[in-house]
Amino acid sequence: ELGVGKNMVSSIKYWLQAVRLIKAREEGGYESTDLGEKVFSESGYDPYLEDEGTIWFIHWLLCSNPDLATGWFWFFNNLHKQEFSSEEGASSLVDFTAQNIATKVSKVTLRNDAKAVLRMYGRSKNNSKGIVEEALDSPLSSLGLISQSLVGKTFKSQQGERKNLPIYIFGYAVLEYMQALKLNQVPIEELMYSKVWMASPGAVFRLSENSLVTKLEELSRAFPENFELRETAGIHQFYILENIKLEEILDKHYSIEDKAKVA
Repeated sequence: ELGVGKNMVSSIKYWLQAVRLIKAREEGGYESTDLGEKVFSESGYDPYLEDEGTIWFIHWLLCSNPDLATGWFWFFNNLHKQEFSSEEGASSLVDFTAQNIATKVSKVTLRNDAKAVLRMYGRSKNNSKGIVEEALDSPLSSLGLISQSLVGKTFKSQQGERKNLPIYIFGYAVLEYMQALKLNQVPIEELMYSKVWMASPGAVFRLSENSLVTKLEELSRAFPENFELRETAGIHQFYILENIKLEEILDKHYSIEDKAKVA
């Protein structure tokens, strides 16, 4: 029905699972996850990927899935160099995998994964040369999280304010992180820096520490009954005051977007 070959069908299934939009059924085949239905069904919030917030959301879903998207998880959570060559990135992924995954993965596969990350997210300064040329059709490249130098030999992935990161998408990531670890309070350092096998919002969104604090303050203002950022003796802690569901935060983002479109 899609008019694509068998290999492409397998690839599509893989990526839809990696971003948590479909799941395998026990009786065989696949079905949409609740997230997939909520966002991408014909009656969903953004079936045609028109909202930039959805791209940020997909970015979080992908890079917080170490089992199916190891290379993407590694890059945004464990590669701490802000400027690097393609070879340095590939070598770092090989080392990370050797230290953290029992199953042996070929170096060729890992190097290809590292290049795939750069292709999907990369953006050259002149948007016309180098490895990034292949990524211009990738919606994730529009986030501006990776840039390529003019000479094409080095890449940058720097921390920043991320003013175009919607607060409710950020809030979804923070709450999912805290729920996964069963936390009611968390130091911002833990939201900033990833644990070995757990994605952190600050790292995935490439936020600076000051920007992370600013986003948490904004999130607390958006949900004053649910969240609070406190500072004691110079240490910031983020608290869940009253439980809220992940889908409530997601609904809030799209209801705001819908109102803006109507206005």
